Amino acid sequence: MAVDRRFDVVTFDFWDTLIVADGPATRAARRTRMLDLLAELGHEVTPHEIDAAFDTTVAVYNEHWADNRQFTAEEAAHHVADTLGRDLSAADRELLADAFAGASEAVPHELTRNVAPTLERLQACGVRLAIICDVGLTPSPVLRRYLAGHDVLDRFDHWSFSDEVGVYKPAPEIFADALDGVGGVDPARAAHVGDLRRTDVAGARAFGMTSVRYAGSNDDAPGDDEHPDGYAEADHVIDDHADLLDVLGLS
Repeated sequence: MAVDRRFDVVTFDFWDTLIVADGPATRAARRTRMLDLLAELGHEVTPHEIDAAFDTTVAVYNEHWADNRQFTAEEAAHHVADTLGRDLSAADRELLADAFAGASEAVPHELTRNVAPTLERLQACGVRLAIICDVGLTPSPVLRRYLAGHDVLDRFDHWSFSDEVGVYKPAPEIFADALDGVGGVDPARAAHVGDLRRTDVAGARAFGMTSVRYAGSNDDAPGDDEHPDGYAEADHVIDDHADLLDVLGLS
């Protein structure tokens, strides 16, 4: 059902909203790059050790993310190094951090269905665009390069990445940063598109924005172990970005 008001701004989540996440391929690229680098540095490490270090580090990231405490890609790389327990110099640790952060750039990442033409149509309607992204283990400079590689980076008027803003969704500060970045827009005249109920939907709704859950790449489950009754559903749910202008009453 289309809404009856005009939207001045539409913000987008990153993973599984703009870019399809490929966790296994990214992990494999990191594993290979770090094994090669450690061998060059004279450290014999097995793939099993690398995977175990990755698992531990992801668990630490998820704890921080749930508690809205920053855990950057650089911190994650150093955590991997600590977990491996090898005697690494400060210079070697920095090389390892660079390898961890940049290895995924070799992995092809696809745009979600019809997002590029939808961004173009929104701009043609005079809508300003922004990104609100919870950065995981791949830092924001790399995420920007993903978008630039698909010629959509410059479609956005502002980018609110958590490793730059200092908070994750659903904290209101990151939504405020995005709307301030496009000129200070009333949240009632803004919509946010994302795939996760806990962060994207809950954060947007609490901030007074219209929420749109994109289910075309990741159809997020209603709840989890801590919230078995589920998180609130979005104002609108779409599985194709081509439908976005219709549900926002902009077509």
